[in-house]
Amino acid sequence: MAELMVEKKAEWIMPARWIYWSVTILFVATMVSAGLTYLAGASFNVEGITHLGYPVYLLKILGIAKLLGGIAILQERFRTLKEWAYAGYTFNLLGAAASHALYGDPVVKVLVPLIILTFALVSYRQWKAGLTN
Repeated sequence: MAELMVEKKAEWIMPARWIYWSVTILFVATMVSAGLTYLAGASFNVEGITHLGYPVYLLKILGIAKLLGGIAILQERFRTLKEWAYAGYTFNLLGAAASHALYGDPVVKVLVPLIILTFALVSYRQWKAGLTN
């Protein structure tokens, strides 16, 4: 029985790594690009955040956090830091979805952060399963 489990895990390792890196790179690229546009003060970000009633300076805070979170997720040395980055992104994306929902925005604006969160959760699950290296 144990040999069968080892054999199945060996078969699953390559696809699991491919899933992890594909999803993680897509997710981190999304978050880092959002962070860069936040820091640049792109007009659509300023309009979006003021539309929800938040101050514009929050874009700088979130922009820096998104950039640092991307770096933390891509590195493999500091596991606790990586864990906190996943947690921070989770809070950020749930907060974005809740903000849009409570403001009464269309469903698509609520779903977008939740879809991105799905990528984060898949990445996190694959990482915690130990199939990433």
